[in-house]
Amino acid sequence: MSRETDVVVVGGGPAGVEAALAAAAQGLRVTVLDEAPQAGGQVYRAPPHAFGGTIQRDADPIGVALRQRLAASSVVTCFEHAVWSVSPGFRVDALAPDGPASWTARAVVVATGAQERVVPFPGWTRPGVIGLAGTTIMLKSQGMLPGERTLVAGQGPLLLAVAVGILKAGGQVAGVVDLASPADWAREWRALASRPRLTARGAGWRARLLRAGVPFLYRHAVQAVEEVPGGLRVLLTRVDRHGAPTKKVAREYLVDALAVGNGLTASTDITRLLRAAHHYDALRGGWVPTLDAEFRSSLPGLYVAGDAAGLAGADAAVADGILTGLTVARDLGAMTDTAYRGAIGSLRRRARRARSFGTAMARLMAIRPAHVAAIPAETIVCRCEDVTRAEIDAARSEGAQTANQVKAWTRCGMGPCQGRICGDIVGALLAAGEAPREPVGYFTGRTPLRPLPLNLLAGDVEYTSLKLPPPAPL
Repeated sequence: MSRETDVVVVGGGPAGVEAALAAAAQGLRVTVLDEAPQAGGQVYRAPPHAFGGTIQRDADPIGVALRQRLAASSVVTCFEHAVWSVSPGFRVDALAPDGPASWTARAVVVATGAQERVVPFPGWTRPGVIGLAGTTIMLKSQGMLPGERTLVAGQGPLLLAVAVGILKAGGQVAGVVDLASPADWAREWRALASRPRLTARGAGWRARLLRAGVPFLYRHAVQAVEEVPGGLRVLLTRVDRHGAPTKKVAREYLVDALAVGNGLTASTDITRLLRAAHHYDALRGGWVPTLDAEFRSSLPGLYVAGDAAGLAGADAAVADGILTGLTVARDLGAMTDTAYRGAIGSLRRRARRARSFGTAMARLMAIRPAHVAAIPAETIVCRCEDVTRAEIDAARSEGAQTANQVKAWTRCGMGPCQGRICGDIVGALLAAGEAPREPVGYFTGRTPLRPLPLNLLAGDVEYTSLKLPPPAPL
């Protein structure tokens, strides 16, 4: 039986929590669902309570305060709940530790954040190769190093955060390999100057890495990874400003692990499942839901906040989350229009300032078509179904023009991740360079949104009590 509530917020990061708190403060019944054991999302991920000690004390104070405010509110929180379906209406289905659970709500706020993107290269599926976001989860949530000696590669601000996190945890950083150049970073000086606290933190991270003797290689990318006795051999190549390789092998590293990532994409599982309108914006994480100025999607009652609406960063997610929660309250009749207008003015200004910094970071993480075009033919693109670049190219040459056609012809995107890892790369390959992405489209959302253990979903079944239909006539 579904529980009834006014608002279900899917996602317990900064945007989701702020939206929930704002809506609940206006008297609405609000429920937050999240897969994690505690609120905080990726950026303010909480260490497990069982760890205690140093790792618990080192939790980000902003995240600690966020969790305290949530605990003191009227918001109902359901952690360790994996949302696997959202139906029109709205019915939200999740799998909890003790079995299936569902809610019916007047409105749903999607605050599922972003997911990492890796531009494939030969060897990227080998053990010891892990995404930058995955590495942060290991460091923050489990207190684990990816390896004793790790090479950090890719693009965007996560490079510095991951490298410093490895040092803090007692690991060695073999180097930081950045697809961008120092000039690319310098071009964002206006946005960097607008957020001096964040810029100072980034500068401090870089200074710490330099003091530790960590080399920085700009305009380089991973060409391939090979397993060798003693670890992984990582081959690097120089790239031009478009991301195209300019030299066969520029440098080699022998390491235990490679942490690699090429930015983030907006998490659109739920909005795609509900067939909300989307558009492609390379500077905001690829395909993003089409929203009005008050975070409403094309479907009445469905709202999107934070990086799930397009990459903007944690600070913007806070302001946007509050604005979304107030919009929901106004739309559901819990807040007058006058009160709403009086509350949003300063929030909008705060969000604009924060978004300028987040957009600058998103530009540094944006996919570079020439980088994708250089993926070798034998490279696996869909790691769930072992589909290679050559198979995708063959489908395209035989007439496949959209992402869903490639999915049907090759099984690309049909695995457990539902195309979350390969979808953006498949679209880039089909678009073949700077061509618009709209004709290519994206993988249609399907349930379940996450792999489900059927024994927990179905519960205990007494087969002798099942009522079977009569046999069909012969």
